[in-house]
Amino acid sequence: MSQRQYTKTHEWVRVEAAPSGGKIAVVGLTAFALETLTDLIHAELPKAGQKVSAGKPMGEIESVKAVSDIYSPVDGEVVEVNGWLIDHLEHLAEDPYDKGWFAKIKIADESSLAGLLDEAAYRKQCEEEAH
Repeated sequence: MSQRQYTKTHEWVRVEAAPSGGKIAVVGLTAFALETLTDLIHAELPKAGQKVSAGKPMGEIESVKAVSDIYSPVDGEVVEVNGWLIDHLEHLAEDPYDKGWFAKIKIADESSLAGLLDEAAYRKQCEEEAH
């Protein structure tokens, strides 16, 4: 299952098989969120080994406009963080779905995936927010 799913708070999720078994959620911010934030100046990412809970903040991103929380879409443990991103925030909007991932989370409870939006539902939400 490599297609993306989305949270109502504008995180994208791509689920991958973990090398050790189980599943990994690769998480980042959507293009819609990045367009809204504009000029990014700082990011606080979770630490590897940190336990995260679905719907709870796991980091934050700061633009010249505001500071926004980054929410975990799943329950689990952060297994990897994209350190490259911290020094290259200006490039995040160019490739938010591949190079722009924030964290990889080993999923503890796959039922948290059930609350995610598919692409059509997320696009509809973005259209409603844009008005």
